[in-house]
Amino acid sequence: MALLGRSKSSPRLIPELDDGDLGRLRKQLKPSTMPGMTDFNVEAAERLVKDTGTDWDRRWHRISVLAETTADFGFDRSWMLRRPRSADALLFGAWVAAVRVRRGEPATELPEAVQWCLKAGDARPQDPLPYVALLGLLRLLRSPSDQLNEVWQAVVLRDPWNREAHLQILGYLSAEECGVPGQARDFVDAQQVRMPADAPAAALELTAAVRDYHRSTAGDDLNAILADLWWGRPRSSAVLDRALASWTRPGFLRHAAATADLNLLAYALVQAGRVAEAAPVFRQLGPTVVAWPWSLQGDPVEQFAHWRGRSLR
Repeated sequence: MALLGRSKSSPRLIPELDDGDLGRLRKQLKPSTMPGMTDFNVEAAERLVKDTGTDWDRRWHRISVLAETTADFGFDRSWMLRRPRSADALLFGAWVAAVRVRRGEPATELPEAVQWCLKAGDARPQDPLPYVALLGLLRLLRSPSDQLNEVWQAVVLRDPWNREAHLQILGYLSAEECGVPGQARDFVDAQQVRMPADAPAAALELTAAVRDYHRSTAGDDLNAILADLWWGRPRSSAVLDRALASWTRPGFLRHAAATADLNLLAYALVQAGRVAEAAPVFRQLGPTVVAWPWSLQGDPVEQFAHWRGRSLR
């Protein structure tokens, strides 16, 4: 038992998931006035990203987590200032701009961020990630669907099952954003027919189901009652059954955000009342919590700990 602080088995938010190198750098990146420290950190971040080579999935995971970590203290500007023609620096700066807007800052930086994505794409034509970031920016700008479709085609040409790109399109096509009712489901169905079960975007279907669940059951008391029935519908339960049957097999999910997707599965199972069936998922997860979707019900760590405790009784 830990006498002070939390034990290593205590649930906690771990944005880097199972990427130890990323976790070490994330803890190191803080505002600093120490001479040379910014140069050191830029070089460390650049090296961490370059080490992924053409593993675009891992590369995006590292860039996006670093962007979330540093968006509040201008590390992106330091990187771009020191590497003005670097595709990674431009991509990083663009995604930090998206992070800031999602946190409530004005969108004034987004048009410039779009240009950074285009420059990064020109500098490294085989890289899908500038176009992945561009999808996110165009979504925030509520750009016309033909513009997003052109960028989407550029992504899938280079990385057919890119996780972030699929989730960006899913969000864009929701009725709350730029889609019409049923359009997001049509997109999911079309992708699901062709997608390998262990693709990085494998959680697209379950992500859509969780979002539909909250959309359908939010609001009045009647909807709260219907929440208990929602996951019992054939389509909804089939989504859970498919994920539970395959994702819990050792080594089945190998992409960088696999642990985030397992969090999603655990959440969906407990919301569906299938608490005992979530036990093997919680065992795989250990202490690793991601904010979404647990934050939909309150504090994510508290929610995770509560349901893990009930599941593993």
